[in-house]
Amino acid sequence: MAGVYLFDLASQQARYLAVRQATIAGNVANANTPDYRARDVVPFAQVLARTGLEMAATASAHLDGEGLRIPVRTAESRDGWDVLETSSSVSLEQEMLKASDVSREHSLNAGVVKSFHRMLMAAVRGGA
Repeated sequence: MAGVYLFDLASQQARYLAVRQATIAGNVANANTPDYRARDVVPFAQVLARTGLEMAATASAHLDGEGLRIPVRTAESRDGWDVLETSSSVSLEQEMLKASDVSREHSLNAGVVKSFHRMLMAAVRGGA
């Protein structure tokens, strides 16, 4: 069985989240800049896919349940958003939602690392 590099993975995601937050902050700062185009980073799943790590199942029922799949749809760009007529492509509402997502993901990341660290310390103290 290959090693579990949870701390490395969490560190990579934290760096990704920092870059995404800086990108969002740049979009907000330039919201009134003429002809400025909003930017975003690629999703973390795509960044992780480049590393060559793949999910593995220890039993066939763990990851693949035919009746358990949830259908998803692809959202259209600017679908359902009121767009103000400006020369900038930045939507402050969308940028604030993205910033909220980054904050939530960062909190989840920190919580997982903290829990894993507690488990590791308990194992070390217990002599396991």
